[in-house]
Amino acid sequence: MKYVILIPIYNDRESLKILVENINSEIKDLNHEISLVVVNDASSHQIIDNYPNTENISSFEIINMKENRGHARCIASGLKFIFEKKEFDFVIPMDGDGEDRPEEIKNFVQLSEQSSERSIIGERVKRSEGLFFQLCYQFHKLLTFAFTGQSIKFGNFTCLSKSTVKKMLEEKATWNSFSGSLKKIEKNLISIPSVRGKRYFGPSQMSFFNLLKHSLSIISVFRKTVLIRSALFIIFYILLIKSYASVITSLPLVLLLIMIYSISSLALRENIEEFNNCLTNIHDIDKINK
Repeated sequence: MKYVILIPIYNDRESLKILVENINSEIKDLNHEISLVVVNDASSHQIIDNYPNTENISSFEIINMKENRGHARCIASGLKFIFEKKEFDFVIPMDGDGEDRPEEIKNFVQLSEQSSERSIIGERVKRSEGLFFQLCYQFHKLLTFAFTGQSIKFGNFTCLSKSTVKKMLEEKATWNSFSGSLKKIEKNLISIPSVRGKRYFGPSQMSFFNLLKHSLSIISVFRKTVLIRSALFIIFYILLIKSYASVITSLPLVLLLIMIYSISSLALRENIEEFNNCLTNIHDIDKINK
């Protein structure tokens, strides 16, 4: 079978170089054709480098984008490019900084051999960040489940069948949230455990603000459910506090309204026309010689 590993990258050449070498080492015993497509999200730093160890990689391309569009849109553009330009059976999106561990690629490949074209997600069972971030991440999962009814314990590191990629390209939410879109369009995903690794260089780029935006972006995919649950909560809460109304007791309602406004704003990013035309943002493509 043919697999394409999709790697979004922004100003992290050193990590990409190590990642490519580690991928090459990890896939050497896999009896499949495995290619790399790197989407360079208009990095301000040099991305092209020497990649001496790629003998196990079938092909290696770096797509250089004209304008920076952000992580989710970078992956969405990569999926569209692969679907239109490459022959493949599965796509494996993964981060380019080492936090998605190359040694887990073989787990995806081996399971996909018996998956009957079902897509596979890497469910996070362990993370490498500090205690504060991990607590925030648990709150993010709880918030998402409370307002959407969806338990989303995975990120970009997945193994998508060709049929799933096609569905994601037809879903406008993919232009805003990868994991939210995948959960929306696929109800029968296979799950395997995945350990979040450490960045090859520097601290994690997922700040508290970015995690909050990431969480609200996922929630915005299921905004109809959110609005219904929020309305029920508001009615119930007002009945509960009507005899004790104050600035303090009103605070949860204010926070809820702020959240609804935020997800409504993020939902505006779901632009199917921009998504359909995203490949016009490609500046050029570098084919790395093996």
